[in-house]
Amino acid sequence: MKLIVRVRLLPSLDQAAALARTLRACNEAATWVSEVAFEKDAKNNFALRRLTYAEVRTTWGLGAQAAQHVVKKTCDAYAALRANLKAGNLGRPGSHRRRRVIEKPIVFRVDGAQPYDDRMLSWQIAGRRISIWTTAGRMKDVEFTASPEQLTTLARYRKGESDLVCRDGLWFLLATCEVPEAPPNTEPADFLGVDLGIVNIATTSDGEIMAGRELNRIRVRERKLRTTLQKKNTPSAKRRMKKRRRKELRRAKDINHKIAKHVVAEAERTGRGIALEDLTGIRERVRLRKPQRATHSSWAFAQLGQFIAYKARRAGVPVVYVDPAYTSRTCAECGHCDRANRVSQAWFACRSCGFVDHADRNSSRNIRARAWELWRCGALSTAPVSLPRQRSGTGRKRSATASGARCASQGPRVPGG
Repeated sequence: MKLIVRVRLLPSLDQAAALARTLRACNEAATWVSEVAFEKDAKNNFALRRLTYAEVRTTWGLGAQAAQHVVKKTCDAYAALRANLKAGNLGRPGSHRRRRVIEKPIVFRVDGAQPYDDRMLSWQIAGRRISIWTTAGRMKDVEFTASPEQLTTLARYRKGESDLVCRDGLWFLLATCEVPEAPPNTEPADFLGVDLGIVNIATTSDGEIMAGRELNRIRVRERKLRTTLQKKNTPSAKRRMKKRRRKELRRAKDINHKIAKHVVAEAERTGRGIALEDLTGIRERVRLRKPQRATHSSWAFAQLGQFIAYKARRAGVPVVYVDPAYTSRTCAECGHCDRANRVSQAWFACRSCGFVDHADRNSSRNIRARAWELWRCGALSTAPVSLPRQRSGTGRKRSATASGARCASQGPRVPGG
């Protein structure tokens, strides 16, 4: 499977300036190539290269490989745009949002990521140095830092391109690695059901609750602080907002990594598979009151589902997505389904047999049962297509069919039931 390893570069002031000029030149060239592609309707790599390659090299002073990557990056951006339009992710035909993206060419940020291949970038992993192409020439002995695990992964499995990224003044390289997968467990003893929620981020069918109360309190505090700073609108308030803008995102990502790692380790230890809800499209269907919208939209449930799926794939643990409909209303003991069974957010009480349990644990048991039934009917394990990123060592309900399971790359979106 493909894994992205992020390492942090430690360039000197002169080296950082050269990298910044390189990113700016590449992205300005990509924006011009995008305008040509839009005007000429030439979105094919070879056709667009014939129109723009020479101009990119002479005007922006890019090398041969860099110029080709600029053209390819532009074509990939338009391919991603077409895929999003086809999937309906940018609104309905004729909507303002859809017209806004299709009536003008794509524009690249001046500090956007730039791909590098092995001709433009070489690694000295033992010495923690890289040699990288810039518009000012080849720059050697650029230091980078990484954890021992990352260095081992890079040395053994690095393959393909790496992306140069500047984020808040810090420089990173995102290296693609082909990591071997563990042999898949084709005969799991059972499934570990996982109910994803907002109040409780994840609840397993074993009864373990990974609560999100602390994270939700932090999000409320951050949201209030942002509101206060936006109202002040002073230069110091803007500096503080800029400094804190990714803090909440990093914290949520770290928590999701820890939860996913724990769930996969428990399933691997007990020889079970993992059952998740297929919650795709719930954002578009659920109507919420205004005070609930921010909490609902800020929850990184899809990210947690993807983390669980790719970690499970690496460990050889099967993952099955199930239909989440009525899992919170159905009794895990007798199967009776009634809206009145859900007496509160936290508790479930069956009106038929009298069974009482924590609501999320009852839902996770129903998810486990549905996954086991799907597996016995011949459903296959699903796995993500996207490239998961290995964390840096420097700090850091749509229904499933009855005969199969949904691809994990599209991940869950919100709690079911």
